[in-house]
Amino acid sequence: MTQRGNSVPLTPTRVLCAHLAGVQYGDLTQAALREARRGILDWVGCALAGSTHPTIGKLLGVLKEVSGRQQATVIGHDLKLGLLDAALANGQMGHVLDLDDTHMGGVVLHPSSPILATLFALAERAPVSGADLMVAYIVGFEAGVRSGRASPGHHTGGWHPTGTLGSIAAGVAAGRLLHLDEQQLVYAMGIAATQAAGMQLNRGTSCKSFHAGKAAANGALAALLAQSGFDSSQEIIEGKKGFCHIYSDTAEPEQLVAGLGRTWMIEGNGHKPYACGILLHPLIDAVIALRQHASADISKLEELVLQVHPQALTVSGIMEPATGLQAKFSALHSAAAAFLDGAAGTAQYTDAKVVDPGIVAIRRKIRFEVNEALRKDETRATLTASGTRYEQYVEHASGTVFNPMTDQAIEEKFKANSMPIVGEEHAKRICDMVWSLERQTDVRDLIALISVVTTAGPSFREHLDVA
Repeated sequence: MTQRGNSVPLTPTRVLCAHLAGVQYGDLTQAALREARRGILDWVGCALAGSTHPTIGKLLGVLKEVSGRQQATVIGHDLKLGLLDAALANGQMGHVLDLDDTHMGGVVLHPSSPILATLFALAERAPVSGADLMVAYIVGFEAGVRSGRASPGHHTGGWHPTGTLGSIAAGVAAGRLLHLDEQQLVYAMGIAATQAAGMQLNRGTSCKSFHAGKAAANGALAALLAQSGFDSSQEIIEGKKGFCHIYSDTAEPEQLVAGLGRTWMIEGNGHKPYACGILLHPLIDAVIALRQHASADISKLEELVLQVHPQALTVSGIMEPATGLQAKFSALHSAAAAFLDGAAGTAQYTDAKVVDPGIVAIRRKIRFEVNEALRKDETRATLTASGTRYEQYVEHASGTVFNPMTDQAIEEKFKANSMPIVGEEHAKRICDMVWSLERQTDVRDLIALISVVTTAGPSFREHLDVA
């Protein structure tokens, strides 16, 4: 390994951070910038929709008790908390509905909730332009995905990447927003990585989205500490006992810098049309397409057979979900709800839907077949109704990089998520601001719009004890 200066090795971590510390807005591709706008708009909508979830009410009740100086806005609420606490709350509310974006290019990661929650919190400390926010977002995205690619066994080991890789992504994004130099950014990445945590066993509980919030808080803290002179390992990913060796049973540290600068990882991002685990999306597409042949009539449905990638069942194999959160990781519930309702939005993943007699009846007529030849975004489905057999093939699930949501669809999803919280006028103003974000001189103008609650009922606000 070549040397930098007199004694510091030029590690892959340093190479990556040197590149990311030097990136300017003009270095970014139009494709990356477009995905940044789409990602920000989509995430803001997800966070606003998630702001009313009971899990967030419980979290805010505790944070208000323990939080320090009021520094940063809680999205969807007339409330400020300490910087780290606001990042935690906003990160969790962005992920709590499982509607936030998903990158599936070599690593399954929900990057925006950790990254944007930490950036929005830090943006209230001093004026931050829209262009600077976009650069930091893209840079953090790069660090998180590349760290995941360097650790290919990470997900199968039981870690929840949105908590682990999300900490790294948020730390590097926050460091870039604070204009840390190369050495400081190395330290920020190391401080963030050493806080990385999150267990897949917590899927279907309040803790799963909590991972995203903690990752956001970890990232903000890491960058602020690095800015103050805190240090860390210079080889946090590739070192002998670095992240890719202890968080993964196989290590490919060269992936941290492979093809660096050719394209941006954010260009391969995906967005969710459905409020559940991403591996369930292809089978939902297939069921919605097939249900027309049975007119959603349970009496006509004889059997529904779904061929899926193995991880669709290992990750989302809850056969008897007890709560709406658990249902988000139930292939059986998702297929049944999609057949009955022709949808898989937030309304299909409530506690009441889990015990809906119609959905329970449909579950008994669904059978899964594991097909290892299928990709994660691919499925084959067969429906038998009234003695006739129908087939449906989904090559790429809706919202994935090879079958992306249009800008119009992203905006419609945002408005559906945000209008019940901020109202139609504010939703439109937020859209206009995000689509032209690079021209905004102070991101606090956007933050002011997403903290305005116009239609949430008084009973909800009283429950949170929000003034």
